[in-house]
Amino acid sequence: MPQLARHNRPVSEHLHPLVYLAIGGLVIWYIVSAWSFAASAYADYLLVIVSGFMLMAMAIPLALWLTWHRNREPEDSRDSRQSFHDWVSGEFDIGHERMKSSEALIEILLPLAAVAFGMTIFAIATGAA
Repeated sequence: MPQLARHNRPVSEHLHPLVYLAIGGLVIWYIVSAWSFAASAYADYLLVIVSGFMLMAMAIPLALWLTWHRNREPEDSRDSRQSFHDWVSGEFDIGHERMKSSEALIEILLPLAAVAFGMTIFAIATGAA
């Protein structure tokens, strides 16, 4: 089915900062939920390794972003001033096509939310919490 042309919508090539905050929050939620299974020394050891890996996977992009943010050109700051409402009502350029930013947001956050909430439900159902 052909897509209808959407005019006068802002087009972004970058995610809004609140999306990155939501990703970080879901990763932290997953780590906290996973720690509810800490019972033996081997489980604790593996949870420390996995937690450290996930925290480093978040810390490296954060360090890169902070470096870019401190050294960016003044004309680059216009994207960071866009409100979340404007971003989510616009379009997101994914390289070979454009899609609604709201659809991109769902496709990015849904797998992370499913894992984080699923781990919480699993911990509650098994009585580990």
